[in-house]
Amino acid sequence: MGAFTLFNIYNPSVVKYALNLWPPFWGAGIKIVSISDDFRTVKVRLKLRWWNKNANRTQYGGSIFSLTDPMYSLMLMGILGQQYFIWDKQASINFIQPGDSDLTADFVISEQCIEAIKLATQHGDKYFPSFTVNVLNNKGELVSQVQRTLYVRKKPEYRNHLDAEEQITE
Repeated sequence: MGAFTLFNIYNPSVVKYALNLWPPFWGAGIKIVSISDDFRTVKVRLKLRWWNKNANRTQYGGSIFSLTDPMYSLMLMGILGQQYFIWDKQASINFIQPGDSDLTADFVISEQCIEAIKLATQHGDKYFPSFTVNVLNNKGELVSQVQRTLYVRKKPEYRNHLDAEEQITE
């Protein structure tokens, strides 16, 4: 199956279905609740189960971090398509309070962010957009905040190279 074929079936319902069956998510109690038709919003839930509790009987920190792991990359893959390399580059988590219930996270990518990515990468440059997502408990209280930085770059065959005349005038 070539990349073109893969991106033809890369749609929100297929991604949601596949991730909800993916063993690392399923085993951790992570469920994709919704993905918008344009990939710009995703809602994810982490169930509190006996096997993903830590020694303090609250959500295991690794599961909370996993809840956020591929989301922004997968969203940008759906938005930008096969023309781009998209990878997680860096991430950090700030634990605010124990997660003693199911947790949720809402991921959003704005139109301004998409335009900034396209502008910054149009000539093949690397771009490192950063995102922050809040993980909330069932009372709507902040449990953790996760910062994620991605690597985005157009694939060589899609780069809009400047011609010699444009390079001289810049």
